[in-house]
Amino acid sequence: MKKIFLSLLASLCLSAAIGQDFAPAKNFNRGRLYLYWGWNWDAFSKSDIHFTGDGYDFTLSDVRARDRQSDFTTETYLNPSNVTIPQYNFRIGYFINENWDLSIGMDHMKYVVQQEQEVGIDGTISGTLTRYDGVYSNDLINISKDFLQFEHTDGLNYANFEVRHSDFLCQIKQMRVTLQEGLGAGMLIPKTNSSLLGKARHDEFHIAGFGMGAVLALNFNFYNRFFIQTEVKGGYINMPDIRTSPAAIDRASQDFFFSQINVVFGGVYNIGKHFR
Repeated sequence: MKKIFLSLLASLCLSAAIGQDFAPAKNFNRGRLYLYWGWNWDAFSKSDIHFTGDGYDFTLSDVRARDRQSDFTTETYLNPSNVTIPQYNFRIGYFINENWDLSIGMDHMKYVVQQEQEVGIDGTISGTLTRYDGVYSNDLINISKDFLQFEHTDGLNYANFEVRHSDFLCQIKQMRVTLQEGLGAGMLIPKTNSSLLGKARHDEFHIAGFGMGAVLALNFNFYNRFFIQTEVKGGYINMPDIRTSPAAIDRASQDFFFSQINVVFGGVYNIGKHFR
């Protein structure tokens, strides 16, 4: 993936900037604070979800889920009062030297289990006064609305810390292009919308587990003040403690892999000069 990015950028730089200065500016990044906001498109691997509670203990196998994009309207995406409605990425970071920066951020994804899919089920359901009471062993079940609705749509919130390395690629007039690679880890704080076997849904933020991932990004900096950045990000999420109803005994657990494609917009400010 890195080689593909480098090849594309090399072609761009060579074709559009003959005669420009390709040498990286000294101390361009060191001491700079950056802030960005943007949006993500997500995909998730299949997941086994284990549900426990009063009268039930069962696992659903190979459950499919997808993200949920908001309809693109200026009211949803550009109105400051609605900025947290779409799937978004927020990050603030600081360059400790020319090539390395440390940052914290929030990846607000949305995870929706698809209805009317047939999945495997193992375990027991009893005393729920529903048609699903029974003992299951390598059986199949349809995820219908009266059985299960399961979403992290308020959302699948991944609060994380990242370390990133930047590689200068080229400069075309007032546009500076860099490639970034990073690793990160953090906690999952979902607001899970779940309705299982007719139980009331739980609708509060809850620390449910942890995540880790890697990112590859292209940064286009203009006039040393603002930038547009595209990112490809992927990783692993493990949530052993998901709340599924107001009753504390009702819990779920799952783990899966995720991927993101992100487009973000940000600005930079040199605060390092105040400390030199």
